[in-house]
Amino acid sequence: MKQYMLSCAITLGAVLGLAVPALAQGSSSTMFESGRLLATGGVTNIEGTGGGGISTWAPITGYGTKDAIGGNVHGTYARLANFSVVTTGAGIGLFDRVELTYNRLMFDTGPTGGKLGLGRGFTFNQDVVGAKIRLFGNLVYDQGYLPEVSAGLQYKTTDHANILKAVGAKNHEGVDYYVAASKLFLDSSILVNATLRLTKANQIGILGFGGDKHNDYQPQFEGSLAYLFSKDFVVGGEYRTKASNLGFTKEDDWKTLYGAYFINKNVSLTLAYVSLGTIATIKNQQGVYLSAQVGF
Repeated sequence: MKQYMLSCAITLGAVLGLAVPALAQGSSSTMFESGRLLATGGVTNIEGTGGGGISTWAPITGYGTKDAIGGNVHGTYARLANFSVVTTGAGIGLFDRVELTYNRLMFDTGPTGGKLGLGRGFTFNQDVVGAKIRLFGNLVYDQGYLPEVSAGLQYKTTDHANILKAVGAKNHEGVDYYVAASKLFLDSSILVNATLRLTKANQIGILGFGGDKHNDYQPQFEGSLAYLFSKDFVVGGEYRTKASNLGFTKEDDWKTLYGAYFINKNVSLTLAYVSLGTIATIKNQQGVYLSAQVGF
């Protein structure tokens, strides 16, 4: 499976580093033109996909139009009461139709790792390779009832498979499938998003997939509501439902309140309050989330 992940990373790297320049030969003036409106690409969520902080949105990442390519690199730090999370990754949007992403997540148990019997500072590492395709609709130009709708998947794998199995997880790897619908009401400066996700993931896969309580795909909901105070400043909230597959610990729904500042089409910053409930028997995991995105 490591070979598979390496192959995925190499493939995405090839797209970002080799295929894109090749496509752009002879038309570089327009191939990387950031033609979409500021903020319409969203930011990058904790799994590396274009959207909010914890939710996936329909728009394709970057600012490329149907005739151009967009992309970004991103990094996130979340500090909770007992744990911390760091993510890094990259994404590319092809002609406002296809999104390809890679994300590396590091979940640090800090001092709590000793209390859990794992050792102080024990870290779970997760790799996520994602693909999204826009099915129909346009966030800006379809101002009737039609939303922008996309479908996608995320292949996830987490290390320390022996530990995950010991706590009841059935697997250390899995695939999430989702359909996302996003609607921007320009007259009222409000964006609404709803995503239906089919998943077996425990804590988005950090604690593996499936469990001793449930081992079937279950539908989960991700909702997001954002208000555009100005063309470069957005505030909003998110809600993400979670299944409880493991007998040794409950899993609560996730909630965030955030503000995102789009300095320009190349740089954006997101600051959020996050409430993730119980994680690995440790209750009241609340904290702050800071994310930076650089792209075009």
